Order: sequence, then C-alpha cells, then structure tokens
Amino acid sequence: MIPVVGRLEKIERALIMLLLLAMVALPLADRALFHLGGGLPSSSALVAHLALLLTMLGGLLAAHRKRLIATPIVLDHLPPRLRTVAALTGQAAAVVICVQLAMAAWQFASAERHSTAALLPGLPLWCVEMMIPAGFALLAMRLLRVAWTEAGSGARTALRAYALLLAAAGVAACQHGWHPDTGRALGLAALSIALLCGAPMFTVIGGIGLLLMWADAQPVAAMAVKYYSLATTPVIPTLPLFAFTGYLLAESGAARRLVRVFSAWFGPFRGGLAVATVLCCAFFTTFTGASGVTILALGGLLLPALKAAGYRERNALGLITGSGSIGLLFPPCLPVILYSIIALQTLQGFDPATLDRYDVSIEGMFKAALLPGLLLVALAMLWGRSREPRRTGARPPFDWHEALVSLWAAKWEMALPVVAIGAMFGGWVSSPVQAAALTAAYALVIETCVHRDLDVRADLPRLGAECGVLTGGILLILGTAMGLTNFLVTDQVPDQLAAWVAHYIASPYVFLLALNIALLIVGCLMDVYSAIVVVVPLIVPLGLRYGVDPVHLGVIFLVNLELGFLHPPVGINLFLASYRFNRPLGEIVWAVLPMLGVVAVAVLLITYWPPLTHWLPALLAR
Repeated sequence: MIPVVGRLEKIERALIMLLLLAMVALPLADRALFHLGGGLPSSSALVAHLALLLTMLGGLLAAHRKRLIATPIVLDHLPPRLRTVAALTGQAAAVVICVQLAMAAWQFASAERHSTAALLPGLPLWCVEMMIPAGFALLAMRLLRVAWTEAGSGARTALRAYALLLAAAGVAACQHGWHPDTGRALGLAALSIALLCGAPMFTVIGGIGLLLMWADAQPVAAMAVKYYSLATTPVIPTLPLFAFTGYLLAESGAARRLVRVFSAWFGPFRGGLAVATVLCCAFFTTFTGASGVTILALGGLLLPALKAAGYRERNALGLITGSGSIGLLFPPCLPVILYSIIALQTLQGFDPATLDRYDVSIEGMFKAALLPGLLLVALAMLWGRSREPRRTGARPPFDWHEALVSLWAAKWEMALPVVAIGAMFGGWVSSPVQAAALTAAYALVIETCVHRDLDVRADLPRLGAECGVLTGGILLILGTAMGLTNFLVTDQVPDQLAAWVAHYIASPYVFLLALNIALLIVGCLMDVYSAIVVVVPLIVPLGLRYGVDPVHLGVIFLVNLELGFLHPPVGINLFLASYRFNRPLGEIVWAVLPMLGVVAVAVLLITYWPPLTHWLPALLAR
C-alpha cells in the first residue's frame, strides 16, 4: 500500500505537470488564434493565475522535500543533537509565520467576496484568490509534518513535543496584545534566530513584513495584496516556463551533443577546448539560470576532456567552476527577467517621467546585458587559452567530417537560442510569456519526439516537479519580499538609506566601489533570486541619487553576483563543484582563484565603463 505522503506527492507532481503544459499551450493557442482573426479572452490573466497555483503546489512539494530556499548558517557547525534542536526551532518558526500569512491572506480574500470580478464566466475572482490563504495554511501543515518527522530517533517524543509546543507558543504570542516597540524587538530577535536555524527564506521575509506592518498599525492584509498582485503579474509565467526549458536540456542528451559539437569546431585550434568549455557552459546557463545546474550537467563530460587534452587538473577545475554561471547575462536567463520585474515594481513608486526614462523591460535589460556578457565570455576564453599545455608535436588537423556530423546531430539544440531570441526580439510573438511558451514547446518536442531522450510518462512528471520546486521556492520569496518592499517604500526607508549613504559618500565612483563590495558579500551569502528580490528595491533609489540608471545598475548587480558565486569561503559554485568532482573544498577554492580574478576584472570594466552597457541599446534605438 502506497503511503499517504507518497500518494500526495504523486498527485502534486501530476498537477504541476498539467499546469506547465497548460501554461505552454494557452499562450501559443492565443497567438495562433490571433493570426486567424481571433484570440483567447483573458488568456494572459488565466496563465498568470495558473502560475500562482503552480507556486503554491511547488512550495508544498519543496517543503516536503526540504528544499525551500534557506540559509542554515548555524546548522552545519553544530553537533548532531543540537543540530536537530536548531532545525526544529527553524521549522517551528516557519509554521508560525505561515499561519500568520494565511490569516492575513484570508482577510484579503474575504474582503473581495463582494466584488463582481470574474476570472472566467462562472468563476468569481475571489474564489481564485482563496488559493493564497489555503496555500499558506497547507504549507504550515506540511512544515509541521516535516518538523514531526525530523525529530529523529532517540528522544523522539521529547523533540516532537518541543516542536509542537514552540509552534503553539509562537501562534499564541502573535495573538497577544504586545506593545509595538516590545513586540517588534522580540519578533525581530526571534526571526533572526529562525534565519540562523534554517527557517525558509520566504517565511523570514514574510515574518519581518508582517511584524513591521503590525508595529506601524498598518493592515497586515496589505502583505497578501502585494503578494497576489505580483504573483499574477503578466510576465511572471516566464520564470517557470524558461526554468522548464532548462530542466529539459539538463536531463536529456543535449549536454553530450553540445560538448561534441563545440569540441569538434574549436578543439583542434590553440586553446580550442577551453573555448569549447566556456561556450558550452554559457549556452547551458542561459537556459538553466544561475542555479549551478551547468556544473552538475556538464562537469562529468568536460573535466575528462580537458585532462585528456593535457590540461592540469587544477586549471580544468577552475575553468569549469568559473564558467558555471558565465552565461548569466544572455537571453533568456531567469535572473535578468527577475531583475526587470523587481526594478519595474520599484520604479512605479517614482514619477512617470522617471519610469519612462529607463528601459528596464525584459527586452531592454537583455539588450543592455549582451555586450557585458560577451566581455565575460571573451575574458574567460582568453584565460582558458593561456592555460593550455605546450604541445611537442603537430596539432591534429581540423576534421570537417566530425565537425559537420556533430553539428548535424546537435542542430535542434543549436537552433534553440534562435527560437528564444527570435521570439523575444523578432516579433514572432506579442509578449514575453508567449516567447517563453514557444521556447519550452520547442525544447519539449525535440527532446521527447525528435531525440527521444526523455520518456513522457517517466521523465516529464519528474522534471515538472523539479521545475515546480525551483519556481515555487523563488516565487514564494518574491511575493513575500514585495509585501515587505511595499512597507519599506511606504515608510520611506529607501529615501532614508539614500540620505544616510549620501552623507558619508559624495563621489559616484566611491559609491560604485562600495556597492561592488556590498554586492560581493550578498552574492556569497544569498542565492541569486533572494538577493534580487531583497536588495534591488533598496539599491535602485540609491543608484538614481548618484546618477547610476537602473539598467546599468542591473548589469552591475548581476555580474557582482557571478563574482560572489565563486568567492571563498561560501560561494555556491564552490560547493557544487566540490560535490560534483568529489574534491575537497580547499582544492576547488585554490583552483578557482584565477577565474575569480578574471571575473573581477570584468566587474570593474562593466562598473566604471557605462558605454559597455548603453552603446548597444542606443544603437538599436537609432
């Protein structure tokens, strides 16, 4: 007999896969009917609400698999018994905050019951909005179950009682009539402890937002209002759709075919295998995002090839690890899309002239990021080429037969950037969501029907679940962070921060240097998605005060995060490489130091030479 949790996970996986297929099909059907003189009414709103449901289901599955994005700073340094107690403390705090988020969302959804708005005929909008309180309530139950099973052996009863009592005490404390100052101090202290103990990032951010709103006598339902308004933004579905495309490529034979074609075309030349390595990694990262999937997917193929060509193992490890996020700035990479969404939300608090002056749309950001991205690729290639060992004999000749055969074998994957970029910039579709749907449909067809690397029944539900876990974790952070950001903007915190910084820093160049240092620390300690939703609303107003426009600031922000991924001792790519290549972390750090310097040079050039960012958009505008 299948356990209840196993049955629930199967149902959740199936629902996530159905949602993804619907999000692929609806925009494409709408575009096809448009060319026939029709269209699907409310298609954009329906797809956005499907993304909201996907977020909740993905969050539930991520909670079950203990993969909600968190920063367990304390856990890894504690003995086993204390580690269990700390983990239970973080989980209990997360349960309390989810309960409070569910109550705030219930207030919002209940207030909408008298509205006549409908998503579809016969489906009132308030019924759909009830997904938010239901989702947070189910998340609280799922996190409580995780805490229940995490108690471990030995003193299981005592540990479970500790988790239950801590969660119950937290819920009761939230209903107590604390003095605002006392409650705010105690709440922030408790949330800090929860963060260190591994509470999911979205619960900590949401808890801070709720606490500050309550202490400032603002309605906590505003948190749910901002969550809903952002979660149903028309461009949000691009995130799960492009993430789905990345998982299709990572789990199929695309990696093997791409390594073969780049090796065949560049391998016979001096430094050619290093060039092939950088190009493969950049290609993969554009679709998988900066999640480290590139290192995991390509590392096992590229490391033996580089060593067979005579590269020292240290140089090979450094090149692969350093190139793991090298394609972060190319379309359709998710962090650029997410920065565009958050920057637009932030600029809406300014006057319309400011919003119109800067093109921080998805298309505008990709145009601005193209040349800086090519600079990063070029510098990585040059370093890799310089590490090639000296040859004693003649180089093998270029094999046209192998080059053409490999290109033919990978022709469908090689055409994928043309589909994605052509759809986004070529006028093939009318919105970024349609471009993302077209790209996902193309990848789905070539990997399941053309190459048949993926089985529809066995592989697609698994990949859909992975996509749901990733996007659910990201969008939960995104939604709660926008609620917190709304409070900070209302309370004029960015303006106060800008005034404080301006008091101590007068030069824009000194500001940019301080920003580089701060973002390097952020890139070390936070994943890219959490960093974008938390930090961007604070630094965009700062940049405007110093004359740094949001487009240039976005490129600076993203390349600094790339640098943070490689920076010891806690850069995420270092840990992924250590895991993938089964090497000590210290060995990986030593190997990646030269590539760290290469990326640092690129960061400085991009930061202090704005024409590198602005030249191409200005040229295309003319």
